Amino acid sequence: MLKTLGKDQFEGLEEVMAIAKSVGWGAADILRSYYRGEPDRGDLNIQEKKEGPVTAADIVTNQYILDNLQASFGNQDFGYLTEETYKFQSKGVMSPPLSQDWIWIIDPLDGTRDFIEQTGEYAIQIALVYQNRPVGAVVVWPEAEKLYYALKGSGTFVENRQGNPTRVTVSQRQNIADLSLVVSRTHRDERFNKLLEELPCKNKQYVGSVGCKIATIIEQRADVYISISGKSAPKDWDIAAPELILTEAGGKFTYLDGSPLNYNRGDVNQWGCLIASNGYCHQELCNQTKEILEKIDA
Repeated sequence: MLKTLGKDQFEGLEEVMAIAKSVGWGAADILRSYYRGEPDRGDLNIQEKKEGPVTAADIVTNQYILDNLQASFGNQDFGYLTEETYKFQSKGVMSPPLSQDWIWIIDPLDGTRDFIEQTGEYAIQIALVYQNRPVGAVVVWPEAEKLYYALKGSGTFVENRQGNPTRVTVSQRQNIADLSLVVSRTHRDERFNKLLEELPCKNKQYVGSVGCKIATIIEQRADVYISISGKSAPKDWDIAAPELILTEAGGKFTYLDGSPLNYNRGDVNQWGCLIASNGYCHQELCNQTKEILEKIDA
């Protein structure tokens, strides 16, 4: 169904991602039914794991996404890397990269703690990666009833439940002091708080899921998101889909040294410092962040 035509060109990608969008909306319906405590869904059955809570909603939604994508695309040409199946398969041990060129990277519920605490800031993230780089992405923000999607080289769009698409682009703010940071309410250690104090961007917004954070950037309500790993790091499924919807909206998402992110490398952890921005001050942000971290770590 998919054929590579050259750099950033893939025949059949639009049809493939149309299916992913439909699956994304279906997954949103499942999560919202749990979120509202509909009686046929039963208890959330919250389990506290080493890297955060897992609920029945995570597991049921994960299976729904997998079942529908595999029914459409099979397992021969497509690999599947999801948060829930990886935990089960790897048992805490790093797994080898999946062998297929085309990999679906899935987070059925990004922002589980926000889901439990009912902030509304949780998301579904589905990325299609080709040879370690995302070429198609769907991020659904169920409580906003918005689905963001991007195809490599074709821009980023947001659609409502009626399927009406609108193209979205990042802000054009170019003064680093005027940029607004989007950060978590939690997951901030002392090192990260020191970084926030030292950065010239003084405006801050507090949002849960990574997908929701990036959505605030492409809707021009914020401009910068920074992740620095401590004892843990964001995983492939936290970043792959948000990266593409940001970059196709005109932003940038890189490691601190400006190099691109890569996925399905065996180690699903995205260690180090990752910076997402509207792109206009990206290099300056990287340089200043590096200097501040070096001073903090000295």
